[in-house]
Amino acid sequence: MKKVTESSSLYENLEAMSATELLMHINAEDHKVAPAVKKIIPQLSSLVDQIVVRMREGGRLFYIGAGTSGRLGILDASECPPTYGVPQEWVIGLIAGGDSAIRKAVEHAEDDPQQAWKDIQAYGFSTLDTVIGIAASGTTPYVIGGVKKAKEMGLLTGCITCNPDSPLSREVAIPIEIIVGPEFVTGSTRMKSGTAQKLVLNMISTAVMIQLGRVKGNKMVDMQLSNAKLVDRGTQMIMEATGVGYEEAQALLLNQGSVRLATEYYYKNKSKK
Repeated sequence: MKKVTESSSLYENLEAMSATELLMHINAEDHKVAPAVKKIIPQLSSLVDQIVVRMREGGRLFYIGAGTSGRLGILDASECPPTYGVPQEWVIGLIAGGDSAIRKAVEHAEDDPQQAWKDIQAYGFSTLDTVIGIAASGTTPYVIGGVKKAKEMGLLTGCITCNPDSPLSREVAIPIEIIVGPEFVTGSTRMKSGTAQKLVLNMISTAVMIQLGRVKGNKMVDMQLSNAKLVDRGTQMIMEATGVGYEEAQALLLNQGSVRLATEYYYKNKSKK
């Protein structure tokens, strides 16, 4: 299989370029990513729709990957609870080599095709769950083995890859193939491929959470109040929604614990007066 992700860079003699030249060329390559993502929106829409149906019935979303791909999945999963106020177990990111591989590469961890399913089993599984394998190359054994077993067990499967017709794509129900072309540094898939994966993960989790009712209007009304900035943001949201002053809005927020609950509490009690 010829991998687009391993194709030679379109640029030569990188070491002879100035910093400005390097940055301009990298930026030019990055401009190719969003149009490539746009092309796969129909497949992405189908995947999101099916995830939402399952999660409404109690299913969860698993991301599995190795290296950069695994880290991106963990990043997306870890941001769902604070952003949308959902339980940690709703979206779960798994990386080959375990949590220690988030910071430091674990040698040969991605080469075991059995390990991803073992990692998923540690959380239990249901046919309502979804497993999305993330691998720029589309050939990572850890990821391929995980989605293959998940599909056999009746889970919904998808993938995010940057090579066409890869072994990974052939093992899932809904493949997402973002073809961004050769990397600026040959084979360095943390660059355009990683950017494409991050964009798609953002789109999946955001669309799913909105469809599940975790956003009202355009506001993160269930966000966790984990720092002063977010408390202030929530206070401003309540002021906008109710017309009350800052101090009253903040008191409502801190007493009720979220923008949604504070706003509902305000209007419920206002109607009683």
